[in-house]
Amino acid sequence: MAAKDTTSKQDPSNGVLPKLKEVYGFMTEHNLETVEVDEPGLKLRLVRRAAPAPAQVPVPVFIGGAAQPAVPSGEGRTAGASGDQGLMPQGCVAIKSSMMGIFYRAPTPSSPPFAKEGDMVKPGQVLCIIEAMKVFNELKAEFAGTVVKALLENGKPVKAGQDVFWIQRA
Repeated sequence: MAAKDTTSKQDPSNGVLPKLKEVYGFMTEHNLETVEVDEPGLKLRLVRRAAPAPAQVPVPVFIGGAAQPAVPSGEGRTAGASGDQGLMPQGCVAIKSSMMGIFYRAPTPSSPPFAKEGDMVKPGQVLCIIEAMKVFNELKAEFAGTVVKALLENGKPVKAGQDVFWIQRA
């Protein structure tokens, strides 16, 4: 609140302070933004300052439809669209992306990955997240096994049908 006395410097003991409290009470009771009082010997203007808005921090929210099942492919093929991952080991199954989007190995940048090389996975366990149009879709394992290789880097684009993981069936 800002209070100004523009006519004279009056001593608070001569009745200005009670009048100020009365005007302030009236202002808050009626939810007013500005009040002006102009009486002989007293000119007063009270202005309510809006509280600063709290800083908005973007928070990733995982929403969207049901989790997308992983699409296993045949054995012995080369990796994804790039083909630079080499040959898939014997007995492995390639887990393919069910959609185009951005590949994430963990729910947040500071979190550990859902599944890393050497981890045992169970059916229904989340392997990664694929973001498509601001919706985060989980890619889940359809069978038990061991992750042999994660074929993509975190935060990289992935195409529909591209190999994402190689898993050795249990």
